[in-house]
Amino acid sequence: MTTKNLFSATSADSADASQLQCADPCDWPVAPGWQALVDSFFASAGGRKLLAFLQARLAAGAVIFPPQPLRALLLTPPEAVRVVILGQDPYHGRGQAHGLAFSVAPGVRVPPSLRNIFKEIERDGGTAPPALPPPLPPSGGSLEAWAQQGVLLLNACLTVEEGQPASHAGQGWELLTDAVLRHVAERAPGAQPVVFMLWGAHAQAKRALTPTDRGHLVLCANHPSPLSALRPPLAFIGCGHFGQAQAFLSDKAPWINF
Repeated sequence: MTTKNLFSATSADSADASQLQCADPCDWPVAPGWQALVDSFFASAGGRKLLAFLQARLAAGAVIFPPQPLRALLLTPPEAVRVVILGQDPYHGRGQAHGLAFSVAPGVRVPPSLRNIFKEIERDGGTAPPALPPPLPPSGGSLEAWAQQGVLLLNACLTVEEGQPASHAGQGWELLTDAVLRHVAERAPGAQPVVFMLWGAHAQAKRALTPTDRGHLVLCANHPSPLSALRPPLAFIGCGHFGQAQAFLSDKAPWINF
């Protein structure tokens, strides 16, 4: 099975535009189908605590990425979700994170984990290993085209401070993203099943959120980081997840151009 890379995105025009400007969810648009879930979260105690934390960090001068934490929920409405790829938290370098897990804006150097994702797509499509790494798609490391085709690129934690990975873990975002995963996974019986790609222990810990009676395809492998991508027994390079997803979805929905 041949898979292709089609990518496009918009990027920030200035340093300020590449970082979070306020802690007001009214400035973070989402698709209409997500609005009730998002509003319910931010009205809850956990949501209010998260907003207070973000406001305090901004007031202290922290540089926080990305500028639009809920962008994945803007580009991929719940009714359109066909594949879920779960990341951990946004990239922590300036200009990298733009609200989609593993994705970077055009013109930004492709991070090692994303390069391994491209390698696996190329390998899964039939390119022999000596031909790797593949040439990058025209839009570089942007996965926005995937999001627009129904691939929910969701990080478990949706903000991070510059140069400090996992700095916002445990502050409340996980309550929202778990609710998003449950919303997708608990579709009524008979609804179109979804492919969940869970890479690494952190993502695989969310497997309990996917019910076993909805017909979903759950694919597990190591994280695509160079530290684990080739490590057995669930090496990411060679996992075949993209081909399996296309085969699973081929009789249920149009092709996804990975």
